[in-house]
Amino acid sequence: MTIDDRQTPPPLHFEVTVGEEGRLEIVGPFRAGQRLTVLVIQEPAVLDDLAAAASSSLGFWDNPLDDEDFSGIR
Repeated sequence: MTIDDRQTPPPLHFEVTVGEEGRLEIVGPFRAGQRLTVLVIQEPAVLDDLAAAASSSLGFWDNPLDDEDFSGIR
């Protein structure tokens, strides 16, 4: 069998948060001693600001008058 005959498994996507001392922990379907290639892509800090803004204003959607008038939910 040549290298071209082997099928490469699909990539796995993990979203993790950096822990103590800058360490990452990934638990997956890996064998002990298996060699892996890991690519790390930092998320821009602007996403943190957008996520905070979006979650801080969720109270806007919890409006019983709007539900009654527009959604028909009582």
